[in-house]
Amino acid sequence: MPPAATAKLAVGVLALQGGFQAHERVLARLGAQVREVRVPGDLAGLQGLVIPGGESTTISLGLEREGLAGPLRELARGGLPVFGSCAGLVVLDREHLGAMDIVAQRNAFGRQISSFECDLELGGVADGPLRAIFIRAPWIAEHGPEVEILAEVDGHGVAARQGRRLAVAFHSELSGDDRVHRLFLDAVGDYAGGAARSSASQP
Repeated sequence: MPPAATAKLAVGVLALQGGFQAHERVLARLGAQVREVRVPGDLAGLQGLVIPGGESTTISLGLEREGLAGPLRELARGGLPVFGSCAGLVVLDREHLGAMDIVAQRNAFGRQISSFECDLELGGVADGPLRAIFIRAPWIAEHGPEVEILAEVDGHGVAARQGRRLAVAFHSELSGDDRVHRLFLDAVGDYAGGAARSSASQP
């Protein structure tokens, strides 16, 4: 997606904890209007939201503390495109926000010393495999029928999509390959276009 196609897209990045600035840089480079989200008022007018990596328990506690959990849950279930990476995948699962019908297993590949990189074929992403960076990464232990598994490592799901919600177990923001963010922005563009058409049809 060229930058011109994303120049009017308002995308929030949850900025309570973790590596949110790296996501901001990728999104800004792709032309999106990026906003850090820390309180419920920051959600107003967003057309997409990124939940970055970090520590999933800390992020979840921050969501509750700031009163963001309920609004985020409603927005995601209402169709707002949401992209979770690493800890963000955990936050989206049934046991946390409940925004995706998945169950994440935290630190599934081991602790920090077990971090690794690999070339990964990802459904929906063209032009060959991408370099995936796994750091204390989760995997998807269970998922419902509406969830599409986009990639696996050793038979375990590490990327999934459910409607406009996208979750990956790796740090796509660190690899220098922006194709996962472009995939997310495709959903953001579809959502924004649908909202604009709906608004235009109102009397």
